[in-house]
Amino acid sequence: MIRRAIRNLREAHDSFRQTQQIYMVLVAVLIGLLGGLAAVGFRLLIRLLNEVFWRNDQYSLEYIAGLPFWWKIAAPAVGGLIVGLITYYFAREARGHGVPEVMEAVVIKGGRIRPRVVLAKLIASGVSIGSGGSVGREGPIVQIGSALGSTIGQWLKIDERRLRTLVGCGAAAGIAATFNAPVAGALFAVEIILGDFGVAQFSPIVIASVSGTVVSQYFLGDFPAFRVPSYSLVHVNELFAYAGLGLLAGFVALAFIRMLYGFEDLFDRLKIYQPFKGLLGGALLGLIGIWLPHVFGVGYEAINEAINGSMIWQLMLLLVAFKIIAVSLTIGSGGSGGIFAPSLFIGAMLGGAMGTVMHATWPMATASPGAYALVGMGAVLAGATHAPITAILIIFELTNDYKIILPLMISCIIATLLATRLQRASIYTLKLLRRGIDISRARVINLLQPVAVRDVMLFDMVAVRAGDGLESIITKFVDHPGGTLFVTGDENILEGVIPPDTILPVMANAELLNQLVIAEDIMDRGVFPWVSPSDSLADVIKLLGTYRGEVPVLEDGRLTGVVRPKDVIERYNSEVFKRDMVPGMVAALESTPESTAMPTLGNSVVASVPVSAHFVGRTIRDLQIRTKFGVSVLMVRRTLDDGREQAVTVPEPDYAFRHGDVMLVLGPQEELRRLRRGVPRSRRRDGTTSPAGQGA
Repeated sequence: MIRRAIRNLREAHDSFRQTQQIYMVLVAVLIGLLGGLAAVGFRLLIRLLNEVFWRNDQYSLEYIAGLPFWWKIAAPAVGGLIVGLITYYFAREARGHGVPEVMEAVVIKGGRIRPRVVLAKLIASGVSIGSGGSVGREGPIVQIGSALGSTIGQWLKIDERRLRTLVGCGAAAGIAATFNAPVAGALFAVEIILGDFGVAQFSPIVIASVSGTVVSQYFLGDFPAFRVPSYSLVHVNELFAYAGLGLLAGFVALAFIRMLYGFEDLFDRLKIYQPFKGLLGGALLGLIGIWLPHVFGVGYEAINEAINGSMIWQLMLLLVAFKIIAVSLTIGSGGSGGIFAPSLFIGAMLGGAMGTVMHATWPMATASPGAYALVGMGAVLAGATHAPITAILIIFELTNDYKIILPLMISCIIATLLATRLQRASIYTLKLLRRGIDISRARVINLLQPVAVRDVMLFDMVAVRAGDGLESIITKFVDHPGGTLFVTGDENILEGVIPPDTILPVMANAELLNQLVIAEDIMDRGVFPWVSPSDSLADVIKLLGTYRGEVPVLEDGRLTGVVRPKDVIERYNSEVFKRDMVPGMVAALESTPESTAMPTLGNSVVASVPVSAHFVGRTIRDLQIRTKFGVSVLMVRRTLDDGREQAVTVPEPDYAFRHGDVMLVLGPQEELRRLRRGVPRSRRRDGTTSPAGQGA
C-alpha cells in the first residue's frame, strides 16, 4: 500500500511537471511558506540566544547600558568564538553576509547550494546576532531561504534554469517576511540575486514573496519593521537638501564598503587559529559597546529613535562612524550576519543628523529630522548595494506614504550614481571580484557555456599569403571592410593576422609602399587568440574582453573557420530569448497545429516540427542540428508508452530522438522548411545558406 501511494505521488508529480507554469507556481508557494517559517523561526532563535547571552530575550539600550563592562566584552567575544568554530568546521559558506555566496551559486553553480548551509547559517548567524554581533538578520534569511529553494529544487530534479528561479524565490520570501514588504522582497531577488527582470522567473518570485509575507503576518502580526510617523515634503526647495543627502550617502556607502573589506584583509593577515579571530573581533566590538551600546545587534531600536527624532545629531554622527567600525569588526573577524540592517542603521543616523541641522536652521521650510532619517536609510542602502529600486521600495513599503517617494527617489538615485561612479563593484559583488569572479561577465558566460564554437563559426575566411603585396591586401580588405585578414601558409596553416587597425594607416601611403610592403611585413605573429571548434562560446567571450577582431578557429594549426563578435552577440540574444520567453510560448504552441510558427526576434520564429524518420535513434550532437540546419532545439515533446506526453525542456546534446517526438525549434522560416525536409545546409560568411557541401 505504501509503495502504491509513493507511485501515485510520483505520477501526480510527473503530471504537474508537464504544466510548467502551474508546477513552478506550486513549488514557489511551498518555498515561500518555508522561507516565511524560516524567517519567523530565525527571529525566535535570536530571542532565545539573547536570553542565553544577555539574560533578557528582548534587551533594550537601557538594559545593556546597565550591565557590567566585562559582560559587554565577554558576550560578543564568546559568540564570535562559537561562530568561528561553526564556520571553520561545518560550512564556510556561512561566514560573512551570505548574499554574495547566493549570487555566486546562481551564476556559477547553476543555483546549487549545499543543504547543510541552511542549518549552519541559521545557527551561526543566530549566535552572532544574539551575542551582540553588529550585523543584520536579513542577509542570513536570504541565504537560508535561497538554500531552502535550492535544496527543494535539487530534490525535485529541476533543471538549472528553473533552479536559479527557485533560489530567487527563497530570497524573496526571506526579505518579504522580515520587513513585511512583499514587493520589495520580490524586487530584491530579481535586482540583486538574479540580476535579471525576465518574465519567466518574475511570477514565481512574486508568489513566493507573498507567501512568505502571509506566514510572517500570521505569526508576528501585520505591522512594519519600524514605527514610522507620517512625513511629507514641506517645501520644494527641500529637494536640494535631499540631493545633498544623496551625495553624502554615496560617500558614506563607499567608506562602509572599503572599511568592511579592509578589516577582512586585516584579519586575514593575522596568523592565528581562525575561531580565535572571531573571539578577538567580538572583544573589540565589546569595547565600543561599553560607551555606545547602540552598535550591538541588529540596531532596530536605535533606528526607531532616529526616525522618531528622539536622538541628538552629535550622537547620530558618532554612530555613523562607529557602526561602520563595529560591522567591519564583526564580519571581518569571521562573524555571520547581513549588511542590510547595518546599512539602514548608518543611513538613519546620517539622515537624522543632517535633518536635525537642516530643521534647526530652516524650521518652516524643512521636514522634521525623522523624514531625513528615512530617506537616508534608503540612500545608504542604495549606494552600498547598487540596487536603488529595492531601496526605494523597501522604504516606501515601510511608510505606505507616497509623499516621501520623490525625496526618496532623488537621494537613492544620486547615491547610487555616485557610488557606482567611484567604485564599479557593490558591497556584494566586490566580495566575488576579490575571488576572481566578475558577476556581470559571469552571467553572460554562464548563458553561452553550452554553445560550441562550431555552432556559430563561418567557413569562408578572408585569407592572404605571406608573400602577397599591398595591392592584394587592400583589395581583400575593401571587399570585406572592417574584417580581419588571416595570413596562411602551406596546408592552410595560420601564420599570422592583419587587423583592420594595421591596414588603415598603410592605405594612406599605398602608392609609395605598394612595392615595399607585403603581408609578412605587417602581420601579427603569435599574439592573436584562437579557439577550436569544440571550445565553448564562453571562451570566446573571455577573449573578446581584450581582443576586438574576428577570432580564428584552428584544427591542428590549420585555419578552418572564423568567429565574428557580431555572431556571438546574436547568439547571446538568442539564448536570452530561449531562457526568458520560451516557457510562455510553449503553452501557446501546445494549443496550435504543428505547422503554426510564432514570430520572435529578427527573422526567427518558434515552431513545432515532428522528428523525421532518419533522426530517430540519433542524438542532437550527432545530427549537429545547430550547425547543419541553423536552428536551435528548445524543447522536445515525447509520448510515453502509456500514452502520456512528457516534455523534455532544453534537452542535452546526448538526447536521442524516438518515434513520435516533436521538437520545439527556434530559427528562420527557410531553415525550418529545410529541417522538415531533412536537408542540411552550410553557412557562408555573409550569413546566407546553401545545401551541405556547396558552401565555401
